[in-house]
Amino acid sequence: MARTRKPKQNHHSLEGRSGARQGDDKRGRPQRGQKGTGGRPTENDAGSIRGTARTPRSEMRTGIKPSYAGAYFLFGRNSVEAALKNKTRECLRLIGTAKSLSDQKLRDIRPSLKTLEVENLDDITAAVPEGAPHQGILLEVRFLPGIHIADLTPRDGEKNIILMLDQVTDPQNVGACIRSAAAFGARAVITQDRNSPKESGTLARASAGGLEALPWLQVPNLSQALGQLRDMGYWHVGLDGSTQMSIGDVSLGDNIVIVMGSEGSGLRPLVKKTCDVIAAIPTTGAVESLNVSNAAAIALYELS
Repeated sequence: MARTRKPKQNHHSLEGRSGARQGDDKRGRPQRGQKGTGGRPTENDAGSIRGTARTPRSEMRTGIKPSYAGAYFLFGRNSVEAALKNKTRECLRLIGTAKSLSDQKLRDIRPSLKTLEVENLDDITAAVPEGAPHQGILLEVRFLPGIHIADLTPRDGEKNIILMLDQVTDPQNVGACIRSAAAFGARAVITQDRNSPKESGTLARASAGGLEALPWLQVPNLSQALGQLRDMGYWHVGLDGSTQMSIGDVSLGDNIVIVMGSEGSGLRPLVKKTCDVIAAIPTTGAVESLNVSNAAAIALYELS
């Protein structure tokens, strides 16, 4: 029989409901992308976003650089289009070749956005990670705004699934996990603000638009976050291949946190101890383990 966990009545006193802190916006929400407070640079950190200067020719020869502190580049049409459509994403400049910028459908999403046409494709190639496909287009953006853990209070009559990643450090894997979480209707992805990647063009591309569609919460301590989520009514399922409990046999109700560790060391002891159930994904044993993003997709499917 599925179990339910009754939320404690004092969950509104959780971190994030006691008022704004340094690095919070005017509503008391942390900004994603700045270590410690989760803040992001303001427009005044590097001048107003209105009046972006044209990139100097000397800079173009060595690769295009972001214009503002705290900004970075998304690359590739899919990542760029998803960000342009995300109303919470602050976009600064659209940069591309004449061919890529001729896509009127793309430019019509934000017609007033400043654009920069680049003659030499190598200038764009130099601005992205080596070997990364970019299709001749970049979008300069700021980090997405974050949310508070108290914003994840379970919604009645819905499946409330959260994916938590414990020290998964590869941005490709984290991006793929965000993609799967978005695909299966998860409420959010949670990582630690240390020993995990930050927002980047590489992570955004791996998420295939999931980064723009799903809240990603970075917290100082995963065990404490699990405690807060437990008070809100969530049950916790840790994934570990050493147990006999199959993920398909887990029945804990509608409010579940799926906790996954790194491929090398798995869940850390304290995080594992905080989970209510430890389950495994049954395999034939022909390989030692699944990639963490593949395992996340299977667990999300089973529990959602």
